[in-house]
Amino acid sequence: MIKPKAILIGLAIVVFLFSLGAISDYFYFNRSQFKSQVALQEEGKDVYLGFLSEVYNTIKQNYWDNLSDAQLSSLFKTGAENLVAGVYNLKSSDLEGLKKIYSEIFTRFNDAQKKEFSVKLTNLVLTSLAPQSRSGLYTQKSEQSLQNTVQNVNPEANLYQNLGMSKDVSDSELKNGYTQKAAEIKAKKEEPDQKQAELEKLDYAYGVLSDKDSREQYDQTGAEPTVFYKLLKPEIFYIYIKIFSPATFNEFQRAANSLGDIESVNALILDLRGNIGGSIDILPYFLGPFIGQDQLAYEFLHQGERIAFKTKTGWLDSLVRYKQVVILVDSQTQSTAELMAAVLKKYNVGIVVGEKTRGWGTVEKVFEIKQQIDPNEKYSLFLTHSLTLRDDNQPIEGNGVEPIINFSSENWENEVYEYFRHPQLNQALSDLWQSGPISF
Repeated sequence: MIKPKAILIGLAIVVFLFSLGAISDYFYFNRSQFKSQVALQEEGKDVYLGFLSEVYNTIKQNYWDNLSDAQLSSLFKTGAENLVAGVYNLKSSDLEGLKKIYSEIFTRFNDAQKKEFSVKLTNLVLTSLAPQSRSGLYTQKSEQSLQNTVQNVNPEANLYQNLGMSKDVSDSELKNGYTQKAAEIKAKKEEPDQKQAELEKLDYAYGVLSDKDSREQYDQTGAEPTVFYKLLKPEIFYIYIKIFSPATFNEFQRAANSLGDIESVNALILDLRGNIGGSIDILPYFLGPFIGQDQLAYEFLHQGERIAFKTKTGWLDSLVRYKQVVILVDSQTQSTAELMAAVLKKYNVGIVVGEKTRGWGTVEKVFEIKQQIDPNEKYSLFLTHSLTLRDDNQPIEGNGVEPIINFSSENWENEVYEYFRHPQLNQALSDLWQSGPISF
């Protein structure tokens, strides 16, 4: 049942490339069908009616809940009335009824006003969909920002500049420059908190760039690490996953395999605190090393139907050694991280410890719009497509994932000890809860 490391690493690379390729293909496919406002007008189409009609149909077909035409047309009608401060009657409670209202409104508008109305109405409807403000109308800029977040790229930051160095700096120059800059910060006459913040920023930049793999990844893609790891005690290994990106699976394998043949390690702390989620497509690959290949991992709820997902990879031999596993969560653990915690809890991989998670259990997707209304802008819909289900088949959204041991309990230390009989693990968990996740 244990897969060779080489095979898993190969799979990880495939996942990474597939994730990026899927994004590229999706954008390319839709751009190839993109028609400008001018082209549509030449065909005699009303681009604004076309735009709003496509928005309506996209929501109807892809929104997680099964909205009726009466429900959806009512949302659009109410939004239109709020924007123009008028009252309109739907001749029919569907898209055709809405088109008649739009046509009546557009008789009083020029093109600029039609565009403004279409954009604002779309945003009003999307943000009103449950869960509120989770969906929205995206521009090219906001879509790129989303992609940067998922890939853990911060275009406004430059880790080399944080160290006062250039990209071609050698390893020895990097270390010497870091040491010198750290000494300069410590010598400053500033408030201790401010100095500490500067040192943490410096330490992080050095930690990323002094590691061969993370520096290579940063130089090539601009992506910062998503996985951090450390041997806390001779018998306790710690892995912190900050966010799930297309590269996280590769990073996690490097972390898991980093101990080599050290035999003393028998406990693992997997820290998901503060993890905002990210790429959920990677989860069927990510969960395989914990629960085995071709296992039913989790389900999505979409328009009343359950969609099952199975694991696509198998056991990772460097994880098999751990007989005692703790999954740390808190109130800021959300989305993909919540779902992972729920699956590990369901399969009794380890003990979930901490606080109830945030309860942010939705899956959003970006849907391209073919009938655009501005030749200088490309709009798309960021739409809640599915809800995720936790270990008891209840939606994570609004409920969260309950830990088996809650740190709010006065007896949490005794409860952990009863599970593991491992005093060093108790102490490590106490320290971590006070300090927060460990990166560099």
